[in-house]
Amino acid sequence: MLEHLESAETDFLFFSQTICPYCTLAERTLDAHGLTYTEVNLDHYEGLREDLVAETRHRTVPVVFDLRGDEPVFVGGSDNLLEYL
Repeated sequence: MLEHLESAETDFLFFSQTICPYCTLAERTLDAHGLTYTEVNLDHYEGLREDLVAETRHRTVPVVFDLRGDEPVFVGGSDNLLEYL
């Protein structure tokens, strides 16, 4: 997970899965605010979902991080992102 946080050069990073309406909502929310994002699909990375749950205790997707500051900020899911922005 850390490698994705460090390598993303966008405003936000979010972890998603295929066929996820909440992930689509997160994308649309970030687009509507003119923010850039990197999406990492958990379906393509074995074990990454377990790492995310262990690190954040967030069990659903998307898992959103704000990368605009000095340190990544865990935002939460799509509902949390709506409140955050």
